[in-house]
Order: sequence, then structure tokens, then C-alpha cells
Amino acid sequence: MLLAIDIGNTNVTLGLWDGESWRLQWRLRTVHDQTVDEYGIYLKMLLREVGLAEAVDRAIFSSVVPPLTHTFHAVCRRYLDLVPVQVTRETDTGIRIETENPAEVGADRIVNAAAAWHLYPGPSITVDMGTATSLDVVSADGALLGVIIAPGLQLAAEALTGRAAQLNRVALEAPPQVLGRNTVHAMQSGLIFGYASLVEGLIRRLRVELEMDGAPVLGTGGLIKLIAPHTTIIDHIEPWLTLTGLRLISERVEQ
Repeated sequence: MLLAIDIGNTNVTLGLWDGESWRLQWRLRTVHDQTVDEYGIYLKMLLREVGLAEAVDRAIFSSVVPPLTHTFHAVCRRYLDLVPVQVTRETDTGIRIETENPAEVGADRIVNAAAAWHLYPGPSITVDMGTATSLDVVSADGALLGVIIAPGLQLAAEALTGRAAQLNRVALEAPPQVLGRNTVHAMQSGLIFGYASLVEGLIRRLRVELEMDGAPVLGTGGLIKLIAPHTTIIDHIEPWLTLTGLRLISERVEQ
């Protein structure tokens, strides 16, 4: 059984693949100074809870949190007795990286591009709404052409309330109409409808700039569910796209 681990800035997402489907997925908080033993014990507890503590025989991970990269190498070795595959720009992922400086491209961007190319061969745009809001563009011949990065929805909400003395936290949900008639609805409109419009505007610009009319748009990330109901520009929701990419890369590396 494969354990896939996506180490992001907000969450560490884990998935167990049994060869046919995802048996389970979990999310742990990303804590930069969490020790090997703390994460290792959490992992063992999760696996024991479902009776699969001895079932994992392969592991792969991607990380955009350098302090935890070594940590999860050690977790896999010490608690699973496995040497994990770490996805980097040198890994054979099945796609090319054609940005100006491939060394700058995050592992999560590479993994998502690999998953998008496999699931929807041809050109595509992926909208990943997590800590940051990122758009990844894959070409018709399987190259990651570039990325757009904007502040994430939650980050924007926290900045708004943190820097404006008279604005309090609001639930991240759509108001009844675009025009806010009270402060709560005004903030919710700016956040939910504002980010839906941001995504729509960027995708339209990309389609013109790169002549990508008709290229499917994929939505993923923990916050995509807040935006997807309020736009028609996203064609496919893939909530576990990064885990799927890790699985596909693992299979490719093992061949």
C-alpha cells in the first residue's frame, strides 16, 4: 500500500492508495518545529486506528516546507522502515518544466501539473486554492509553462481583519447578493465573489495570451469548494489532485 504525503504551508495531507482507490485521506496541521517523533506517533496512531499499521510498503512525498522535508524523511525511515521518494524538479514526473528558472518551481506545482497532464492529456489550467491561490498552466505537449501566485483566500481574510480596526472576522461563505448592505455581507462579497472574479479574470487573460480556448480548467485545494459554486469557469473539481499526482509519479518511478 502506498502512503502519499503532501507537505503544504497550512496542512500536511496524507493518503493511502491500495492499488485501486484511496482508502483514506487525512489532514494534519503543518507545524514547522514539530519533531520527527511527534509526527511519527501521529502517523502510527492513524494507521493503527484503521488496522493498517503494517500495510504500508511504499511512501512518496512532496514538500514546500524545507524544515519538514528532513523531518518526513526521518518519519518514514524510523516509523515505517521505508525510504520515501521525494519529488523534486529532478524526479521523472512525465512532464517538462519550461519556466525561466525551474529551480524556483515548488514541488506541489510540479506534482499538480503531472496529475493534470495524466488526467486530462493536453493543455490545461489548474486553480489551486490553498494557503496561496495558484494557477498552473500545462501545454499541449506536456510542459509546465508557468504559474500565477496570489494571496490565498484565508490569508486575504486574515489580512483584512488584522489591518482594519473596525472589521471583524466573518464566515467564509457567499452573501445573499453581490452588493453588501451590511459590513458582514460587504466583506463576504469582496472575499468570495472577489476571488471568483480574480480566478475568472486570470483564466480569461491566460486563454488570450496563450491561445488556450477550450483548455479544461481544474479546481483543487482546500478552499476551492468556497469558490466553485460561484463561477462556471471551472470544469472539473479534483479535491485530491496532489495526492493523485504523487501516486502517478510513484508508479512511474517504480517502472
